[in-house]
Amino acid sequence: MPSEEYRNASPAAPHPPTDTAEAAIWLWTQIKAEARRDAEAEPALASYLYSTILSHSSLERSLSFHLGNKLCSSTLLSTLLYDLFLNTFSTDPELRAAVSADLLAARYRDPACVSFSHCLLNYKGFLACQAHRVAHKLWTQSRRPLALALQSRISDVFAIDIHPAARIGKGILFDHATGVVVGETAVIGNNVSILHHVTLGGTGKMGGDRHPKIGDGVLIGAGATILGNVIIGEGAKIGAGSVVLIDVPPRTTAVGNPARLVGGKEQPIKHEECPGESMDHTSFISEWSDYII
Repeated sequence: MPSEEYRNASPAAPHPPTDTAEAAIWLWTQIKAEARRDAEAEPALASYLYSTILSHSSLERSLSFHLGNKLCSSTLLSTLLYDLFLNTFSTDPELRAAVSADLLAARYRDPACVSFSHCLLNYKGFLACQAHRVAHKLWTQSRRPLALALQSRISDVFAIDIHPAARIGKGILFDHATGVVVGETAVIGNNVSILHHVTLGGTGKMGGDRHPKIGDGVLIGAGATILGNVIIGEGAKIGAGSVVLIDVPPRTTAVGNPARLVGGKEQPIKHEECPGESMDHTSFISEWSDYII
């Protein structure tokens, strides 16, 4: 078993100012300081850290450069993508605020995230989410061929498939993220945490509004499948491996296949904390299960 010292090795995350504009400046300052520290500690990474972070004047420029290099191909050039990303982020303050909120979400909710720069450079869930935000912007501007091409590259590179029409809030954590699928009419609220191999899908060939609506503060465990135009209430928790086909009330926990509410349908147990932020996956087990190893 890992020692307590090992399990608590990640340094505590500093907290930004409460003002949004000041927080963005503070965050970029933190990222540059972390990159300088890492370049000094590991000279093999110095050139990489300089080109991706230290040579840029802002977070949106660094992110646009990094995404352009990640998602380019022999026919979709990195320079074209850089211009596309930078123009989109630079002209939309809501997108920039969402980038900052997603970075903070990863740093504060994931104990394996050792720094903001680590998330910016290496977290494919974060990178895929930011690229999706640009694809969604293109979709709303009726630039759908380019939006779909970007979706395809995101899927190829990051193994995450989010339809460009899907709407995603801010403060999102796609933790590990491999195999996440989000359908066309899905909506994800703010401060939601989603683990790997989660599907927010439809139920068949039916058109129209056919994908899940995820409320603020929801936590969706690894391998969970939510199908159809169902509502997952604010602050709900979906257990790992669950299959959800009907609405889940706010502040409740649904587990199993098919999913059932902990505490029963008539009087389900409700929790006060926000699971999307607390990342509490398993404490409900002791409250209702007699399973013993």
